[in-house]
Amino acid sequence: MTAAETVRVHPDAETLARTVALALLSRLAEVQAEGRTPHVVLTGGTIADRIHREVAGLAAASGVDFGDVVFWFGDERFVAADSSDRNEGQARAAFLDAVGATQVHAVPSASVVGSADEAAAAYERLLQEHLAGELDVVMLGVGEDGHVASLFPGYPQLEDTESLAVGVRDSPKPPPDRVTLTLETLNRAASVWFLVSGDGKAPAVAEALGGADLHDVPATGVHGRTETVWWLDAPAAARL
Repeated sequence: MTAAETVRVHPDAETLARTVALALLSRLAEVQAEGRTPHVVLTGGTIADRIHREVAGLAAASGVDFGDVVFWFGDERFVAADSSDRNEGQARAAFLDAVGATQVHAVPSASVVGSADEAAAAYERLLQEHLAGELDVVMLGVGEDGHVASLFPGYPQLEDTESLAVGVRDSPKPPPDRVTLTLETLNRAASVWFLVSGDGKAPAVAEALGGADLHDVPATGVHGRTETVWWLDAPAAARL
């Protein structure tokens, strides 16, 4: 681990979700108190959904103006706009709509453009237009194979240092077509927060923190400029 990389272990997923939600609300309030508009990258998955629902429940007392928070997505499944597989739809249902978020930059769906590559190009244009500086918080899940966003072990997207977002075909997880932010974009973060729950993720967590090659464990390739935090429950930390 680097000096700015920390591991925070919580006894269970419920405690983890509430703690991360409180930390996110605190960070958003701090950034707004500085007179800046926070930029946050959201992730999908079970633990992210729990965190999002905690945010919804705690938002009213936080003092955060969610109309002045810009939300992005680390990756998206290239499916129809109304598909339950969309990270956007899950996040909207869990908290974005409830808290009044109005600056939500979604990846174009298969209902709008013809391919994941087209969707990635459109998302890159949004990033170029609306992201002048760094991201304040990038939240990432970690797969059992060590993937983050839709950056999978051994896939060519790991080598892309020019693009901000790229299409992915033949994903090892369904659906096969996806759009993902690149390492280049994810590493524009002040803070990178890995959100990991469950014993099935424990080997990947141990490998990532042990310094595995990013081509084998892509999670090792993402680091915050100020901090990198591994938010874990006890089962996910079992091999540390």
